[in-house]
Amino acid sequence: MSKLIQELRKLADSPDIFLVSIYQSRVDDFKEIPQQPSIPFPTFCPANISKEKLRIQFGSLSSPLVTEEEQDDTAEDPELDVSSSTSTSELYNNLLEEPKLIATLDTGYDPLYNVTCLTDEDIWTTGRNKVMKLYNLRGILKTVIPTKSGHWPMDITVTRSRDFVFTDRSERSINIVKKSKIKRLIKTRGWSPLGVYCTSSDDLLVIMESDDMNQAKVVRYMGSTETQSIQWDDEGRRLFSSGGSAKYLCENVNLDICVSDRDAHAIVVVRADGKLRFRYTGPPMMSTESFDPVGIARDNKGLIIAADNKNNRIHILDPDGECLLCISNNVQHPYGICLDSNDNLFVAEMDTRKVKKFRYYKYM
Repeated sequence: MSKLIQELRKLADSPDIFLVSIYQSRVDDFKEIPQQPSIPFPTFCPANISKEKLRIQFGSLSSPLVTEEEQDDTAEDPELDVSSSTSTSELYNNLLEEPKLIATLDTGYDPLYNVTCLTDEDIWTTGRNKVMKLYNLRGILKTVIPTKSGHWPMDITVTRSRDFVFTDRSERSINIVKKSKIKRLIKTRGWSPLGVYCTSSDDLLVIMESDDMNQAKVVRYMGSTETQSIQWDDEGRRLFSSGGSAKYLCENVNLDICVSDRDAHAIVVVRADGKLRFRYTGPPMMSTESFDPVGIARDNKGLIIAADNKNNRIHILDPDGECLLCISNNVQHPYGICLDSNDNLFVAEMDTRKVKKFRYYKYM
């Protein structure tokens, strides 16, 4: 079109009558406007943002090393505030010596195994039968869902979108419940899935044992795709024991993976990359063989909470594995445990069939 306009302008300025007389209009060629392509606007799909991962990736400010002389100068200047990270003593001082029992509800299971929070008001529970039950904190039964296999779930967790996930050892499967319908998510051929946990990034961590019960490993799944397997330490030794007992796990706020290894009488903690950080086998006064860890969880401050079934205790550890407190009052054969968003602790008592809600911080 631009070229044609330029030619017409030249023709209008031309003194050559012959060129003007032979000109033929091309208006008909431009009657129809070319069809404009329809370009849809892009759709923005927001993702779940892990504040803890952002903190780790960006880093944090720490207080500088201060000499004795500098400490004296600091004390003389009331306007200078030097902050430091929360110490073990500070974490301990924030805990109640005797946690407060807030609520109790009877689930009817015999025995009761697992509990996990759907919301701050609703909890999922499972025991040694095929039925999975959703209760509110007033003890009202809201939903009942039976497993397809007829076997009891080994462990339960809730995703970021509040879908319910459970492991079925008999089917060697990891299943998700959406709108009260069960869908198989993962088939673990040759391995029996035990504990399951939904991470801050909405991955699933699963602790599983080989069918011959000679090996155990932690597997990370993104959706139904395996993205990581953790089984050996740097020397090629097994990180986790095997033997058929229940195993549970959770992800801490620093992205450590904490595994309750009942056969080894230990809590095994590895970094996100699978490197061993530490093993906890009970406080110094307890013999290694007597520690009986089952359910495990972590709170918003990174404290690790573990149920000690045979000793009727709940162990509270700092993120580095130092025992801060053992809860023994009002606890009978604790098994599964979980925490709500306010760090209230829920304990599933195996033999009493009850779920108990505790507050263990002085200030909430």
